[in-house]
Order: sequence, then C-alpha cells, then structure tokens
Amino acid sequence: MSGEVFERRLQLPVPAAEAFAWHERPGALDRLIPPWESARIVERGQGVCNGSIVKLITRLGPLKLVWRAEHHDYEAGHSFRDTQCSGPFAKWEHLHKFESDVAGRGTLVDRVEYRLPGGTLGSLLGGRYVRKKIDCMFDYRHRTTYADLAAHAKYQGTGIMRIAITGSSGLVGSTLVPLLTTGGHSVTRIVRRDACEGDVTWNPQADTFDAAPLDGIDAVVHLAGENIASSRWNARMKQRIRDSRVAATRSLCEGLAKMSAPPKVLVCASAIGFYGDRGEELLTEESPPGSSFLSDVVRDWEDATGPAAEAGIRVVNLRFGVILSPKSGALAKMLLPFKLGGGGRVGSGKQYWSWISIDDAVGAIHHAMMADSLAGPVNVVAPNPVTNLEFTKTLGRVLRRPTIIPMPAFAAKLALGEMADELLLASSRVDAKKLLQSGYEFRQPTLEAALRHLLGRT
Repeated sequence: MSGEVFERRLQLPVPAAEAFAWHERPGALDRLIPPWESARIVERGQGVCNGSIVKLITRLGPLKLVWRAEHHDYEAGHSFRDTQCSGPFAKWEHLHKFESDVAGRGTLVDRVEYRLPGGTLGSLLGGRYVRKKIDCMFDYRHRTTYADLAAHAKYQGTGIMRIAITGSSGLVGSTLVPLLTTGGHSVTRIVRRDACEGDVTWNPQADTFDAAPLDGIDAVVHLAGENIASSRWNARMKQRIRDSRVAATRSLCEGLAKMSAPPKVLVCASAIGFYGDRGEELLTEESPPGSSFLSDVVRDWEDATGPAAEAGIRVVNLRFGVILSPKSGALAKMLLPFKLGGGGRVGSGKQYWSWISIDDAVGAIHHAMMADSLAGPVNVVAPNPVTNLEFTKTLGRVLRRPTIIPMPAFAAKLALGEMADELLLASSRVDAKKLLQSGYEFRQPTLEAALRHLLGRT
C-alpha cells in the first residue's frame, strides 16, 4: 500500500525565515502538541537538525504508545523532515516546508505521508478516525503557530529579554516557558527543588530571598502559589494558601528591590477572587475588594508587591479569571462527567464565571512584560463573561452531550464546604477593558471558540 497523504498550507504573518527560526528554538514541539492529547516529551533531541531524535509517550484509550522520530533533510531556513522510527503508524513522514513569495510573505507547508498498521483492514477500520485526528491536530498547530508568530512580531522592537519565572512547572508556567523560548527569549526557572543547570533555587517559606543569582534579568514572572482547589479548606489549608502567596511574594519582592540593577518589570499572578461575590455588577480594576477569604488574600497578595514598586520596578498584578485547559484546573475536572452526560449547572446557574483560555492567559503575561503602559492591577479575563448556565450549555454543545443533571447549591457545599461558595457559587462579572485598551488582541474571545480550540472540536 502506498498510504495516505495529508497536506495543509498556512499563510504566515512573518517572513518564512522567522517562522523557520521559531521551529528551531526550544519549546516549539511543546507549543504544537494539542492540549487534549495525553502526550509527554521524554527525549527532545537537538532541535530539528539532521539526526536529532524526538521521543514521545502518548495514549490511545488505555494503551500507552511510544513514538520515536528522527529529523533529517535539514535545509536551513527552507525545510526539514521527520520520520517515525518506531510508533503507532506503519509509516509516518512529515515534511515541514517554508516558502516565500515575491513580496516576501511566508507560507508554511505541512505534508504528511502515512500508512496505518494492519494493511487494508487497518485503513478500513481506522482510516476515517485517524484522518479526523490529523485534521484537528493541524488546525490546532496552525492556529497556534500563526498567533505565536504574530505576538512575537508585534514586539520585535523590544529585543530579546532575559526572564526569570517562579511556578514554571505549573499549568500556566509550563505553557508560558515554551511561548517565550520560541520567541528567542531566555528563561531562568526559580525553583524550590530538583534544580537543573541554569535554574535558581529559592525557599518560598523563608523570610528572605537572595536575588543575586538573578543579576542581569530583565523581567520576573511570579506564578508560584498553593493550588487553592487541591483539597477541602480548613484552617491549615487556608493558612498555606495565604502564606504561599502573601509571605512568599513579599520576600521575593524585597529581594528584587535590593538588587543593584533590579529587573525592569515584575508580572505577578493575582486573581479575580479579589472582587468576591458581586452578582451582576460589572467589575473593573477600580472596583473595591469583596469581603471573602479569597478577597482578603488577593488584596494582601497584591500589596506584598509593594517593595518592588517602591524600588522603581514596573509591577503588573494580573487578576486571572477561571483559566481553561483540558490539562488541569476547572475544565479538566468537568470533562469526564460532561462526556458521560452527567453535566449540568451548579446552583442557580445565574452566577457569572469570568474565564480565560490558557493561550490568552500566557499571551497576557507576555503582553504585560512588553507593554510599558501596563502597571498595577489588570483583569485577565475574556471580554465575554458568561453565567454558569451559559458555560454549561456551551460545553455540552461542544462535546455533543446533554447537560440536564444540575448540582444543587447544597450538594456543592456539602462536597466542598467553604470552597464551593467562593469558587463555584460566587458571581464575578469582570471587565477586560484595561487589557484591551493596552493593545492586547485575544486569541479566543468567545467561550465556544475557546472550548473548540482547546478540545479539538473544531
């Protein structure tokens, strides 16, 4: 059998040479793996040069699949090819080609020649399914490639930055790092343990932070903090949540303030929990804080960045809404019951859920570092907040599942206690006007577009 051929073309927002360079930089493969795929990179090789080996572990239902591919036919600025050495296909050969027209506009051509195992029977049984998966994968890859290249091109005059990040292994941090490195920026991870070469260690529980190893850093992104939804809240858990944000942020900022040449900007995670339960009120950065536990924590968390601001560092406090990703967080927890047809509104369903896709969450961080006009609190939410009922119906429509099994408020409180009141039942209708006015362009401004992109349901 000769096999199947898949080809997809993408008109690029940058010259072909820049798109080729993006593919050569660390993190490109991370950016191109769809978030709905259970795939883990276990061997990264040396870029896309000849002989470089990439190894992935992925799953097909309960089956674990190991995929090993080799890069070859490398032509700088023009093309490279990767061929499966071992894996789920009988044959897989992927040509990445970068073309330019007379006006200098670039085009990316992805051409895949593949053959399923099992010969004719394998093609009959799995051909349509595999073709659909490849279609969805390249839809995702091309949207991500285009948006990343456009975002970096927008700030090409800023130059290459040296960026330090806390919380780099979390959901947001692990997505942010490859976004930055594919743009040519260098990243230093500030870690608690298991430091690799080039990492800087710190102890978030310590009263002080020695920032001397960060000499020469242009920007710091502070994302570290206890997962507020990891377990039921009690007095001990609430203290851990507070300390991991307030005390750790203050010691970090005091250390940065003492540097002889502090970074130009600190982007610090915050949360729309600042506003508390506010019904249908439209909330801006000027709105006063709420009176809940999270409101108090977020207020003190933002105040803890004061030493950095007083030292002349531009501080941006990004108040994140519910971050959507199938890998972790609220959406990941909802997927299984919704796919089984057990999804439904929570409580009355009238409470507003101000959300943000993971792509726009990291995009906003990148933008905040580059946009000198941004400082202080910034709401990082999509410009179209929805009620819980609207969220439920949209997710059901994307998954093609009914959403007729509600979770009453008392059941949520019984299961989660105080956490249910603040995370599921509270209403925060948050405005993204400041972020929009600063020039940020959303990748997924509407919920349905975001869910289809993140779940491969285009």
